[in-house]
Amino acid sequence: MLESFFADMHIHIGRDMHNNPVKITGAKTLTLTNVLKEASRNKGIHMAGVIDSHAPAVQQEIKELISDGYAHELDNGGIRFENATLILGSEIEVYDENCRGPLHVLCFLPTLNNMEEFSEWLTTKMKNITLSSQRYYGSAKELQYKVKELSGIFIPAHVFTPFKSMYGKGVHRSLREVLDPDLIDGIELGLSSDTTMADQISELHAFTFLSNSDAHSLPKIAREYQEITMKDPSFKEFCRALHNVDGRRIKRNFGMNPHLGKYYTTVCSQCLEPLAPDASKCHQCGSTKIVKGVFDRIQELKSTDWTNKDRPPYLYQVPLEYLPKLGPKTFTKLLEHFQTEMNVIHYASLDDLKEVVPGKLASSIIDMREGKLSIKAGGGGKYGSVTTS
Repeated sequence: MLESFFADMHIHIGRDMHNNPVKITGAKTLTLTNVLKEASRNKGIHMAGVIDSHAPAVQQEIKELISDGYAHELDNGGIRFENATLILGSEIEVYDENCRGPLHVLCFLPTLNNMEEFSEWLTTKMKNITLSSQRYYGSAKELQYKVKELSGIFIPAHVFTPFKSMYGKGVHRSLREVLDPDLIDGIELGLSSDTTMADQISELHAFTFLSNSDAHSLPKIAREYQEITMKDPSFKEFCRALHNVDGRRIKRNFGMNPHLGKYYTTVCSQCLEPLAPDASKCHQCGSTKIVKGVFDRIQELKSTDWTNKDRPPYLYQVPLEYLPKLGPKTFTKLLEHFQTEMNVIHYASLDDLKEVVPGKLASSIIDMREGKLSIKAGGGGKYGSVTTS
């Protein structure tokens, strides 16, 4: 068995003046090729789920990588590029007659042919297949049935965020209001929540938790991810791990402290003043536009104090970009010395770090690893922040 790391992300899909898809280039742009290079070379990620793979422009780039000999399809599903396996995914917005509000779901498929068939089906259910996270016109369960017909994986996305998520907007109290639980393969926690928080909802105890969150820039790739025990980084092995088959499993979840997420605290959407969960008006500016925090929403839904002791450990991490005074040049220097950001965040010793960066910064990295840095909680769409002495 191998220990592999999995994360997911969006990529940039461009449009020309005639609204046709175009390829965006540049070493720092979030294109498919750059995502795979960053995952393989800098982040140390073995599996990357790209959730725009339904878009024709993305599929064309995949075909070009395969044609040029840079990538190849795996027998067990997925596409290998250097040291990373691409898992083909699609993030879809559902808002059917059973939904309280729109919610996002993730659909992962094993092969390029499966994804192309899925895209063809989606063209009858969407207005614009070429863009990311498009509104799907159909029932959530119909979508689940289609994903399973194509041997796919179905996962509700960032389930607690206030906007476009299952518990944030989609349902009043239970996922059964909208989805068939028997056709769910896992639950994506997203930012602002962790395993302990999610386990306060009894109906989630049966599901594997994923600590993914979409990355919308190269530096944010793998700010949250999981370590998985499986035979090889492939679609089939990933599916087996989600269902704990024959020793495959999620070994450890890695995620930011929930306080660092954008929606942990209930705040006024206008001035971001922290508010009580039942507030109807901001005491600071008078606005009635309130964004309920993930912590408070989970308290509304809470049904148990019992936690699943079989859960893998959830380890907090803070991406290096969050550290004050750690700029791009220092980041590059650390990567050159330690190969990947994961090595810096989790494994490099204090003495080794001091050989590369000033002692105060090295100590801050260790303090960050050990959860000793002060955190100002985020809310209303603004990330939390860390402070150093």
